[in-house]
Amino acid sequence: MNDRALRNRQKKVREGMSRAGADCLIVTRPANVTYITGFLGDDSWAIVLPRAVILITDSRYSEQAAKECKKCRIVVRRNSMIKTVVKLLKNKVRKIGIEKSATIFDFEGLKKELKLRVKPIANIIEAVRQIKDDGEIAAIKAASKIASLAIKNTISRIRAGMTENELAGLLDFEIRKLGGQIGFDTIAAFGPNAARPHHRPTDRKLRKNDTILIDFGARYRGYTCDITRCFTTGKAGSLYNKVYNAVSEAQEAALKIVRAGAKIKNVDLAARSVLEKYKLPV
Repeated sequence: MNDRALRNRQKKVREGMSRAGADCLIVTRPANVTYITGFLGDDSWAIVLPRAVILITDSRYSEQAAKECKKCRIVVRRNSMIKTVVKLLKNKVRKIGIEKSATIFDFEGLKKELKLRVKPIANIIEAVRQIKDDGEIAAIKAASKIASLAIKNTISRIRAGMTENELAGLLDFEIRKLGGQIGFDTIAAFGPNAARPHHRPTDRKLRKNDTILIDFGARYRGYTCDITRCFTTGKAGSLYNKVYNAVSEAQEAALKIVRAGAKIKNVDLAARSVLEKYKLPV
């Protein structure tokens, strides 16, 4: 992430803090910590102040943080997260905001230790994140490219007799070979198992005439794409062909109205209308 983009993000977040009446914002949500600091590690918080951003992490990530967060003050905690925040803020700020998504334990602990009013604030960083900057768009495109190449490389290795677990493992390996991370648990479902939206791969083997559903995502620099693909081995049944054609037509209908300024609900309605025409559940 370049320094200019990071400074711009921090400026917009501070504007949101000002509107919410907060001198500082304690950021606990991992995705928001990454957004405001550039840090890609785990178990870390950030504090946004009027003239500085502090990343609080532990010794496991000190080297990584130094490399990724050149525009932040890095504090390597030796104590609990709450006690570290209290030490940094006590008697220095009076109007403290904390992300509303923080746990009750963290919220109550900070309020007790700081002996100040700690105000839960929602959507300060999320509001800024709604509009993606060039760096975010580039990361999303990179994640999608990795996923596209990974599934292409995996398809050629699909064989009757392999298990769902084997297929999921092959795809995960391809994503990693291409420089990505696994965005979420990969779903590989054969035959009727595809009816389960969050199916966990099993030792069920692929048959000569069978259907395959793969739902996966590649992650790159904190951004994850989400892709679902369906295939058949051998001859597809009539119902499968009907549903495939309906979904393809619904996708085309939705894409026709996707443009800057279009309402998401109208894009969704365009797709649903096609499925209803085919008398399919939506």
